[in-house]
Order: sequence, then structure tokens, then C-alpha cells
Amino acid sequence: MSPEQPLVGPAQIATDAAAVAHPIHPKALAPANLVLTLLLSVFGAIVGIQMMVSLGIAPSTSLIGALVAMSLARLPMAAFRGFRSIHSQNLAQTSISSATFGAANSLFLPIGIPFLFGLPDMVLPMLVGVALAMLLDAYLLYRMFDTPAFPATNPWPLGVAAAEAIKAGDSGGNQAWILLGGLVTGVAGAVLKLPMAAFGVALIGGFGAMLAFGAGLLARGYSTELFGLDIAKLYVPHGVMIGAGIVALLQVAMVVIKRREGSPAANAHSASITPTLGRSLRLGGLGYLAIMVLLAASTGIYQGMSPGMLVTFVLYGACAAFVHELIVGIAAMHSGWFPAFAVALISLLIGILIGFPPEALVVLAGFSAATGPAFADMGYDLKAGYILRGAPNSAFELDGRRQQLIAGMLGFGVAIIVVALSYKFFFDNKQTAPINAAYVAAIKAGISADTARNLFFWAIPGALLQLVGGSRQQLGVLLATGLLIPSGPAGWMVACGLIVRVLAMRLLGSATREKLEVFSGGVIAGDAIYSFFSGLFKSIRK
Repeated sequence: MSPEQPLVGPAQIATDAAAVAHPIHPKALAPANLVLTLLLSVFGAIVGIQMMVSLGIAPSTSLIGALVAMSLARLPMAAFRGFRSIHSQNLAQTSISSATFGAANSLFLPIGIPFLFGLPDMVLPMLVGVALAMLLDAYLLYRMFDTPAFPATNPWPLGVAAAEAIKAGDSGGNQAWILLGGLVTGVAGAVLKLPMAAFGVALIGGFGAMLAFGAGLLARGYSTELFGLDIAKLYVPHGVMIGAGIVALLQVAMVVIKRREGSPAANAHSASITPTLGRSLRLGGLGYLAIMVLLAASTGIYQGMSPGMLVTFVLYGACAAFVHELIVGIAAMHSGWFPAFAVALISLLIGILIGFPPEALVVLAGFSAATGPAFADMGYDLKAGYILRGAPNSAFELDGRRQQLIAGMLGFGVAIIVVALSYKFFFDNKQTAPINAAYVAAIKAGISADTARNLFFWAIPGALLQLVGGSRQQLGVLLATGLLIPSGPAGWMVACGLIVRVLAMRLLGSATREKLEVFSGGVIAGDAIYSFFSGLFKSIRK
């Protein structure tokens, strides 16, 4: 044996085998990952706020984070070598995505409501409250991910797009060409003003859920032209979502009850994989209740309400936030859209019906709007990690989720700092999220008896459809989601996606399913990347 060849004994072989069998996930707090996470988070938060102010939307930046990490990995420097790991790239996309949605949707948007209503003293306590709600939001999804309520195997379309992009960049080959075809298709369609994300989602989403979603989009888009009825002004979408949301909440409760009544062996296995769903729901309920108490005290609204009304307000606000979070999460999981603005408006309309004073409604609107976006975004990120790790129910998978949670929380923390330092600049220039004007107008205008009747009437079919579809298909929630989005072309793209999916499966067989997922990821990614840079250019021009 030559001196250059070290002796390898059984112990070393066993150690190497164990390392392969149980890989170590990159740490979110490792110096290189931490620096990149913080830099990307600052960029994401700034871009999110700017685009929320100028365009009224927050862009999906997760792919930007992954692309930055991929680019750094190709630089011939030892400091960037760690970014060659797809799991480090996953941490990068998690952090920037969290910062973007957190800053824009969960923080800046809610605190603009009291400012626009003429209550500037409420802004700072509202910021504290919604920041806590955002952090709780993300942590709850971390706990509930891969449970019967939010299975890891469900679509989570934006997560699939991020994962497929990272995988293709790492492995190349045939999959990379399929992804590139999807990217080109997505960008080309976006250039032509087509909602390509809807087409991509239809290729991988649950078939029944996509049918309901597409039907809702088409009904909302063309009801005025075909029937002379503006269903939005009649509050049809809002009523359907109220009914579907109530049934969806009951279905989640039934899942918890069934798990308790299941076999001890099954329950023990479940508990070893994720925290129990029931404990997570209790934590969420108590957490939102505590934040509502804090908001009621810190904003001073308790002074204008009787004890009974105050208790009702706190309980309703906590319940509304919790239901809002679950509905937004379910919609995001199946469709890739989370109708957070519209569902928050529903919570506000019910609050007006109950009779809360205007100042309390301002707090309610902001708190409701803050819950949901972080929950949905964390679901997308964990889905991407779940695909990349490819080791369900393993220690590696659980450690990966923990590292993603840390990366996400760092992103949310940066978002809090960026919003706290910048909101006065925007408010001094009279810049808030455009949707805030709708919330303020609703509070000032109140609600009529006809509106109340419409909400109640349309809640019935929403509840029935959700009941028929069950918790697996979520037909009621997805129909309501489509009804809340004013985009008829998106409905046609969903229909096209379903047709392509059926034809591909029939002509090419079930083996084409994986290729469809990769192509779909490319389409969604192409649409997101084009929309990001297009929106960024428009916001800079403004």
C-alpha cells in the first residue's frame, strides 16, 4: 500500500455510512448564511414596501433569493462554497420571501389603516400588535405543516416552483430543459399580459379544487357582462367565503377530534413527526387572544366600550384572526393565491354588523389583515424545502424545517426593523397601501340591512359546497377565492391548464405527472420573475 493511501477501518466506514444516511442540514445561523439572509431580507423588505405603496401588491421574491445564492455558489471563492448546497439556497429564498411578505402585507399595510383614518397615535401600538401576530402566524404554520389540516403533499404551488427551479439549477439534464421550457412559457405569457401563474397552478392543483377556483374566477370576471349583475357589489363572494370558512373551521376541528380518537400507535407516530394539531390550534387561539387584549389596552379603544362590548370585541377579534389565517392558508395551499385583503374585509363587515365603534373597527381591520400572509408564505417555503430534502418524516426533514423557521424569523425580524424605520417617511408623503382606502371607506360608510341579508343568504351555498367537497378538496373556499379575485382571464388560464393536464395524462400516461410538476414550476417561476422585475421597474418610475 502506498503512503498516500490512509488506512480505512470498519469504524471509519461506519462513520461515513452514517454521514450519508443522516446528512447534516446547513445552519441558518452559520456566518455565510446569516450574512446573506440579512442582506436579502433588507432588500426584500424594501422592495415589498415600495411595491405595496405603488402597485398595491407584494411580489414573490423567493426565486430571487435562490438565484442570488446560486450565483454566489459559482464564484471561485471559499466563502461562497456553502451556497452550492440546495438547502442553503432554500434558506436564502425562505428569508427574502418572509421579509417581503412580512414587511408589505403583515406590517406596513395594517398600520396604514389608523393613519388614513386620522388616528396617528394608534400606529405604533398597532405595529407592535401586528408584528407579534405575524411572528405567531409563521410559527403556527411551522407547527401545523405536514398535519392533516395542511399536508406537505398538497400543492403549495409557489413552493413547488421554487423547489423545481433550485433542483434544475443544481442537477441540470432533462429536468432543467423541461423547467426552462416552463420558464419561457411563463415569461412569454406574462409579456402578453396573461396570468400564467393560474395556468401553472392548474397543472398541479387538486382537480376539483381547480374546477371550483376557475369557476369562481370566470363568474366574477363576466357576471356583469353576461347577467348585468356585479356580484362584488352584492357581496356574493364575501357571503360564500363566510359560509365556506365556518365549515372549513369545523372540518379542522373534526380532524383534531378524529386524531384523538385514533389508535394509540398512530397517534404516537404522528406525535413523533410533528407537534399535535390540537396543541397548535390551542396555542394559536390563546396567542391571538393575548394580542387582542394588548391591542385593546395599548390603543386606548377600551375606553370607548362597555365591559360587555369590550369582551365581545376581544373574543371576536381573536376568532376572526384565527379563521382568517386558516382560510388564507387553505386557499394558498391549493391555489397559490391568498385572498388576505378580501377576507380581512369580511371580518370587518361582520364587525360593523355587530356594532363595534369606529376606532375598534380600525384595530380589527388592521389585526385581521396582518394574519394570514406570513402563514401562507411559510407554507410555500416549507413545501420547497420538503421537496428539496426528499426525506419525509426523517430527522433531516425536521431539522431542515427548524432551520427554515430560523431563516424565516430572521426575515420577519428584519421586516419589523425596516418598517419601523421607514413608515414615517411614507406616511409623511401620504403613501399607504391602496387597499387601506377601502377599509377606511367601509368603516365610515357602515353596512346596510340589504348587505347583511346578502351575506347571510350566500353563506348558505358556500357552506354546503364546502361540506360536499370535504376538507381534502376545499371546494367552497376555492370557489370563494375565485369569486373574490376580479380576473376573468385567470379563469380561462385555469381552464386551459386543466385541459392540457387531462390531455397529457391520457396521451402520455401517468408517467408524465412528474414532468408536469417541473414544467408547472417553470411556468409559475417565469410569471413570478417577470412580474417582479416589471413591477419593480414600474414602482421605480413612479
